[in-house]
Amino acid sequence: MKSIFETAREDGRLSTSVAMLQAGGMAEALREGGEYTALFPTNEAYSGFSREALDAVTADRERLTAMIGYHVIRGKLTMHDLSRMEAIRTLQGDYLEITGPPGAVRLNDAGVIQPDVECTNGIYHVIDRVLLPRVVEARVKR
Repeated sequence: MKSIFETAREDGRLSTSVAMLQAGGMAEALREGGEYTALFPTNEAYSGFSREALDAVTADRERLTAMIGYHVIRGKLTMHDLSRMEAIRTLQGDYLEITGPPGAVRLNDAGVIQPDVECTNGIYHVIDRVLLPRVVEARVKR
């Protein structure tokens, strides 16, 4: 078994998320730190953003670190664990809203494509949307 970062790096669906982790300086934490629960959007999940928007986020280390932090939770939480909660605080500091039954949990508006990928330093779940804190999402939609 490998770390969260090493396992995600081997999944071709997650190359954009992995590149963001590296650019944002979180790769080491998810390689050696833990325990964490990471939520990795698929490459397709980023298609809703223009190349310019993604470049702007990756160029701004502070914004990138905040965005990555919104996809990571302290502690190892399976989808079953998350399904028993209404919300959870991310490393970024804001909360994710959790809705739906155990087999169809949604995190904010993101659905889970693949739950419970076990790693040496925690667990990750593959999701179908990039998570944005509600305040940021409101600004983006305006």
